[in-house]
Formats: sequence, C-alpha cells, structure tokens
Amino acid sequence: MNLSDSRAAGPQPIVRISAAEAVFSSIRDAIESGELPVGSKLSAESVLAAQYAVSRSVIREALRSCAALGLTQTQTGKGTFVIAARAGGDLVLGAFSARSLMEARPHIEVPAARFAATRATADQLTQLRGIIEAMEDEDDPEMWVALDASFHAMIAAASGNGVFARVVNDIRDAMVNQSETINLITGRQHPSHAEHREILAAIETGDADGAAAAMAAHLAAVDEALTLILGAEKA
Repeated sequence: MNLSDSRAAGPQPIVRISAAEAVFSSIRDAIESGELPVGSKLSAESVLAAQYAVSRSVIREALRSCAALGLTQTQTGKGTFVIAARAGGDLVLGAFSARSLMEARPHIEVPAARFAATRATADQLTQLRGIIEAMEDEDDPEMWVALDASFHAMIAAASGNGVFARVVNDIRDAMVNQSETINLITGRQHPSHAEHREILAAIETGDADGAAAAMAAHLAAVDEALTLILGAEKA
C-alpha cells in the first residue's frame, strides 16, 4: 500500500503549524490507525512532497522522526517501510538510544561547560555567539539542529579537554536526530534559544558554576521533553 493511494487525492497544503509537524502527524496517524499496516511501503519522497505541497526536505524531516519513533525503516534502494503499528519505548538514534544519550550527556556536557567558562578562547567565544545568532535566524529545521549540535560541540572543544570534545563529536549524529525529533513533537526550538543564551552568558563572564548550572538546566529540559514523548508512547 502506498500512502499516496490511501490518503486523499491531490495536494494538501499545510498551514498554521510546522509543515514537517503536520506531515509527520499525518503519516503517524495513518500508521497507528492501520491505514498503513506493518509491511506497507510509503510513497517516494517526491510523491509525498507533491501530495502535501511541501518540499522534499520537509518530507525527509518527517520521515526521520517516524524512523526515530521506530515506526518506519528506510532501506537503501528499496524505499521506506512501516515496521511497527505503535512507537517503541525509546527513540532510535542510530548507534545510540535517546535514553542512553540523555543518561550520558549531563556527565559530559555539564563539566565541559564548567571548564569552558575558564578556558574558552576569544575565537571560540566568537564562534559560539555566531552559532547562536545563526540558530535564532534559521528557519530550516534541518539546518537548525545541525547548528544546535555545533553549539554543544564547540563548548566541548572550548573546555580544553580532548576527551569531552571527542565524546561529543562521536555522539553528534545522535544528538542531531534527537534534537530534530524532540523539536518536531514538543516544540523545543524557541526555549532552547534562551537556554543557550544563558549558557553562553555564563561562559563569557567566566562563571564556571553558572555555566554548569545553565547547561544542567538545558539538558534537564531536553530530558523532560523526551520523557513526555516516551511517556506518551507507553500510556
């Protein structure tokens, strides 16, 4: 079964809410209602883009979130298939699960922020400011989550601790996937701007305790959003 065959014919323009969120919700509803049963194949990105009257990048974002929830799987050269009728108990983020990621990140990024407050170079501070400004001006969700990962990676680098920098770099792809899905489902993008500003302000003033506390608060908010998603799936 193709999504284009089972859904209403003709373009369905998306308005008022995020286009990716609307497409994601539509595909997810079709899967969870049984309209798209396990084993069925979704239409090609180009077909879905025409059906929903959105860009292919919007379709890709929605499909990545479906995959992160364990609903679909994309097979190279074959297409995207429904693999579960309900979302799993965790997000699938490549080599790491979302829960594993959130258990580990505070032990890495909180001390990294603390060290960055006393070790960041002027160039690194400039780069952090530039990343935040770019994030606040960015409308493309895919680019936004890439910048988000860059912000966290730059703080790890500014810590002057090569272990922190290496670990954050190794989990960077998973962080991008997690951020994209959480933002799509819970709307965390704008709150993140303020939280990032607080982290940077503490680092800029050399406030090690403040930087650590701001990073801990930011990660706690992300974890809360994740818990809402996973809790909803278990309910």
